[in-house]
Amino acid sequence: MKKRINNKYFKIIDKIQKVRSKNNVNWMNILRLAFKNSPKEAQKLIGKINEQDNKISSLLKDLARLK
Repeated sequence: MKKRINNKYFKIIDKIQKVRSKNNVNWMNILRLAFKNSPKEAQKLIGKINEQDNKISSLLKDLARLK
């Protein structure tokens, strides 16, 4: 029999989703501003951010594989 997932978890997850969606708008506004004012520097920073995001994705895959 499957364990029943507590509804409290989903309430918190829904709150996180709402906050993240607002923060994603802020992130995109910063990105637009950076490319508008200094595209070459913004491009370099985005490359560095992408490298770190790839590392995070790899670690998340490791977590997902754990038994």
